[in-house]
Amino acid sequence: MPDRFDLSRQPIGKEWSVVEEIPALVFDAMVRQAGWHFMWLQEACSRRGFGLTGEAAFHHALSRALKGVSMRFNAAELDSVQITKYPGFQIANVRVQTLQIQRHASLDIAAGQHPLPVVAR
Repeated sequence: MPDRFDLSRQPIGKEWSVVEEIPALVFDAMVRQAGWHFMWLQEACSRRGFGLTGEAAFHHALSRALKGVSMRFNAAELDSVQITKYPGFQIANVRVQTLQIQRHASLDIAAGQHPLPVVAR
């Protein structure tokens, strides 16, 4: 993340933080104004979580979904949440979309791989 970002973050699990109250398009504009790139990717991860309350079920499902995001990506956006109530417990189904926030415009460069050379004639 750009150094000058002072975002309110709440930790979730060991490796993730939740940035709250910033719409994705506003966050995208902030990243781009800092000269970085914000890339939506086609990968998604969906997981379920159980809890006595909808909030507890949501947090369990979100934590599990984030664990399912590939280590090569450094961000995810909450795509959908569905909560089903049963007597005595609730189940949340959470889907997150993978994102990459980085300085370079190419995922290959960010992954430490060099792009294939272009042969000129």
